[in-house]
Amino acid sequence: MRVTLVCGLLGAGKTSFIMNLLKDSTERSVVLVNDFGSAGIDGRVVSSGGIETIELPSGCVCCSLKTGLLESIQKIAAEFSPEHLVIEPSGVASPSGVLEALSSVDPDVKFHMITVIGIIDASEYLELYDNDVYGRFFVEQISLSDIVIVNKTDLADRPTTDSTIALIRKVNPLAKIHEAVGGKAEADLSGIKGSGMRATIRAEHHFGFGTFSFRPRGELPYVFVESLFADMSAGIYGKLVRAKALINTDRGPFRFDLAWSTTNAAPFEPGVSENLMVVIGNDIQHDNLSRLFGGGLALRHDT
Repeated sequence: MRVTLVCGLLGAGKTSFIMNLLKDSTERSVVLVNDFGSAGIDGRVVSSGGIETIELPSGCVCCSLKTGLLESIQKIAAEFSPEHLVIEPSGVASPSGVLEALSSVDPDVKFHMITVIGIIDASEYLELYDNDVYGRFFVEQISLSDIVIVNKTDLADRPTTDSTIALIRKVNPLAKIHEAVGGKAEADLSGIKGSGMRATIRAEHHFGFGTFSFRPRGELPYVFVESLFADMSAGIYGKLVRAKALINTDRGPFRFDLAWSTTNAAPFEPGVSENLMVVIGNDIQHDNLSRLFGGGLALRHDT
């Protein structure tokens, strides 16, 4: 099977890109989703599009879940025998760590091609780079990518997008670069190709973010959840870099997102069988968040 590794920083748009990539595919495809939080929201979003999805939540595949990643790949190969395996590692996972893990898969599992696609948020990336938020992680992600998708160009002006592309070309002159809105690239990527099994250096540890995941009970007012995400964006509940939720509201089921300072909400047509929320960052105000929901059940609190 061929493997596509879709990497990107927290909130860059990896899940939306994968759904668009596989929407009209005629190949037997399986997506292996690694969600940093224990709620496993990304896996539910991908599977809502009718795509076969395997979840590997509650950790990072480049370190604590490396064994789980290997076991999952071998299980997928044996039970599904897909033509195309798409791996979506957590936004805090090191791409080189995932590639290193792939090189350790049982020799009976054959990869005929591995393609690395990096997803970049055009509205945030330059600021994060200039402030050295991710350091070497930035260089590694871009330098290992065969294709770089500059996403969310609708949220960035033209000079910002052009400067982002120029920075990418400086780091990796060989990468193919495509612009995208909402994870949908302007170019047809159905024939994407990458290198074979590549040599990689040992990855650095991922970032020390904490997570807090919980299941709020009942139907919630839409304006309450919308206001909560605005408050989280403003730093009221800690230094959050990411928050996401699937919630039954009084306006119907919705998917809520926070990526750095940007928030949005969209109807979730498949419906929400159980409310789920996860926040990622530092100095998370767990008690204050729990009190907001009264009977909300905390699932996991990691550091």
